[in-house]
Amino acid sequence: MRTTVTLDPDVEQLLRERMEAKGVSFKQALNDAIRETATVRVDYVFESPSRSMGPFTLDMTKANQVAGMLEDEEILTKMSQGR
Repeated sequence: MRTTVTLDPDVEQLLRERMEAKGVSFKQALNDAIRETATVRVDYVFESPSRSMGPFTLDMTKANQVAGMLEDEEILTKMSQGR
């Protein structure tokens, strides 16, 4: 596949160094670099600690609706205070 990409100067320099070190073309150096990083396996899974919120529960499917209602309340409060 033929495509056009814009490389940052530091990335271009890295590719040119790879070309010289391995004696390959720009195309080959770029393809090899992409293949190497595309096959990197991550050996860990990020886990975020969670805490109990007690009896409070919130249906997250309605999160935007709740946020909108809270924003509306704040606007009305500021309007009634003359801000």
